Amino acid sequence: MIGYNPRALKIRRALPAILLLAFAAIAPAARLSPLAERPDWSSLDKYQESITREDFLFLLDSVYAPGGGWKPFIAVGERSALIQTSRGTPPFVLRFAPTQGTIKPAPRFWRQKSQMGARPEGKPLAGVRIALDPGHLGGPWAKMEERWFQIGNAPPITEGDMTLLVARLLVPRLQALGAEVFLTRRKAGPVTPLRPDRLRKEAAFSLADKEEPITPAALKTESERLFYRVSEIHRRADLINEDIRPDLVLCLHFNAEAWGDPAHPTLTDKNHMHLLITGCFAGKELVYDDERYTMLQKLLSRTYREELALSESIADSLARATGLPPYAYKTDSAIQVGSSPYVWARNLLANRLFQCPVIYVEPYVMNSRAVFDRVQAGDFDGKRAVAGRMQQSVFREYADGVARGLARYYSTNP
Repeated sequence: MIGYNPRALKIRRALPAILLLAFAAIAPAARLSPLAERPDWSSLDKYQESITREDFLFLLDSVYAPGGGWKPFIAVGERSALIQTSRGTPPFVLRFAPTQGTIKPAPRFWRQKSQMGARPEGKPLAGVRIALDPGHLGGPWAKMEERWFQIGNAPPITEGDMTLLVARLLVPRLQALGAEVFLTRRKAGPVTPLRPDRLRKEAAFSLADKEEPITPAALKTESERLFYRVSEIHRRADLINEDIRPDLVLCLHFNAEAWGDPAHPTLTDKNHMHLLITGCFAGKELVYDDERYTMLQKLLSRTYREELALSESIADSLARATGLPPYAYKTDSAIQVGSSPYVWARNLLANRLFQCPVIYVEPYVMNSRAVFDRVQAGDFDGKRAVAGRMQQSVFREYADGVARGLARYYSTNP
C-alpha cells in the first residue's frame, strides 16, 4: 500500500489545491475489510468546522490511533486535514473550527446526557433510548462460533444464550427506571439472512487478502467466520443505525480464558472484568478504507466522552456488585483510557459500526471454576448457596450491576 509522510508535504496554514491532485494520483485502489461497502466520504461534509485542530489531534493521538497509526493517511495542517480516501475518489478535506467558540454542532441521531433535560423523580433513565446487543448467537450455532464448551456430563456453557438471558433480565430493570429498551435479537440464532454457503467467494477474497492458503478446509472456516462474526454484526449495525437509533448500545458479553483442547476443556482460577469503548485503531487496520472512514465518523460524532463516562459508571457499579479485579491487556490491541482500571479502548467491528456511544461489557470468566458453578446453578431469585457461599444468580448480579451504573450516571448533573 502506498502511503505518504505528512511532514514531507510541508503543509503550512492550508492545504494547497495542487496537493489534492498529488494525493489523488498516489491513492491506492479501494481496499475494504470483508463485506464492507465502499465509504461515501462526502458524508463527512456534515462535520465541517465541528472540531478544532487541537481536539482532532488529541482524539487521534490519545484515543483512536495512538502510536501514530493515522499518520500515513491523514495530513494535518493549521486550518484543515487532508484525508486519504480510495482510488478514484479525491482526498477528503476536513476544515477545522478556528476556535472553541466557533464550533458547529456535530449532527447525529443520539443525544448526550446534557441534551436530555430534567427527568422525573425515581426515573433517571426517562426518555433514554437504550439498545441491548446480546453478544454472539447461542443455541445450535454456539459450537460454530466457538462460544461453547462442556465439562464432563454437565450442561454445556454457551455464551450467546447467557448474554440473551442477561438482556432479558435487564429489559424490565431499565424500563422501570424510565428507559425505552430495544434488543438486537430476541432469540438464539442469527439476525443476518446470509449463511456460510453464500459467503464462499467473499471467504476466498478474505483469505487472499490475509495471504493465507485457500484450501477447502480454510474456505469452510472463513465462510463460517464471515457469517457469525462479520455479516451478523453488519446486520445488527443496520438495525442500530437505521431502525432503533438509540442514545447508547450495551454489548453484553462474558469473558473467557483459553480452555485448551475443545474436546477436553479445562477450568481456570482466573476471574476478572473489563469494559471496552471504541478506539486504538492500528496502522495495519487503517489501511482499509472502511476502517479509516468509520474511525473518523466515530471521532467526529464525538462519542468518546459519553462512552468513557458511561463506562466508568457501569464499571464502578459492576466492580462493587461482583468484587472482580480489572483485566489488563498485555498486547497493543487495546489501551487503557480515563481513570478507571476497568475501561479500555479497542477497535472492534460492532463498536466502530454502531454510530452512537457503544459500551462492551465483559464481566466474569465463564470457564473459571467459580463462574462455572454459578452458571450451572442457573437463574434464580434471591440468594442461594453456590460454590460454598450465599450468592445471587450470576445473571441477575450482572443485570443489577449494569442497571445501577446507568441509573447513577443519568442521575448526576451533566
